[in-house]
Amino acid sequence: MKTLIVANWKMNPETLAKAKKLFNKVKQGTKRVKCVELVICPPFVYLPILGASAFVKGFGGLRLGSQDCFWEGKGAFTGEISPQMLKNLGCQYAIIGHSERRKNQKETDEMIEKKIRGAKRVGLKPILCVDRLSQISQNSKGLIIAYEPLFAIGTGRPCTLAKAERMRKEIQKRAGTNKILYGGSVNSENARDYIKKAGFAGILVGGVSLKAKEFLQLIKNIDFLA
Repeated sequence: MKTLIVANWKMNPETLAKAKKLFNKVKQGTKRVKCVELVICPPFVYLPILGASAFVKGFGGLRLGSQDCFWEGKGAFTGEISPQMLKNLGCQYAIIGHSERRKNQKETDEMIEKKIRGAKRVGLKPILCVDRLSQISQNSKGLIIAYEPLFAIGTGRPCTLAKAERMRKEIQKRAGTNKILYGGSVNSENARDYIKKAGFAGILVGGVSLKAKEFLQLIKNIDFLA
């Protein structure tokens, strides 16, 4: 089974030219990667351009994902993007319930569960972000779950391997999922330890995914483990 690496670009880069440049650097740098499935989650406005790339459609292990999705398929929902729209643009994955959306958009567990169901209806693979066990419900069984402790997101203070491993085991017990990712201040030096020592099936990467050189090194370090 390939190790899953998900790149969450958040609201970056600020121009399409920079997004294409970053994407192409990653594309060129991962041609020989064999044991990693890489998911790039850019801002929505860049998905149509990046999704048109032949590389995404058939080359190597690169996939497209969305940073969010709505739960309804269509209707009077100003500003929202439906799961089917995302799938039509080439997305295979959707990050759901990220802590920044829970905080800034006031997303509740109920809203997040509806988004998960909406994504699954059209065949998108939801990646549920949690920082505590209470955010894992019965509907979370079989999902990809990303453990992202709040204190580690964007702070440069990653979770210790021991604590991360304990949480992975607890999530495994509660959700019964076969893919649990770690996210939070991941870099090229510590990423492989979360795979090799703490037993995670993959990594959710934020800031480092915008630095092509370091991100490619992170990918190669993990690919080398296989």
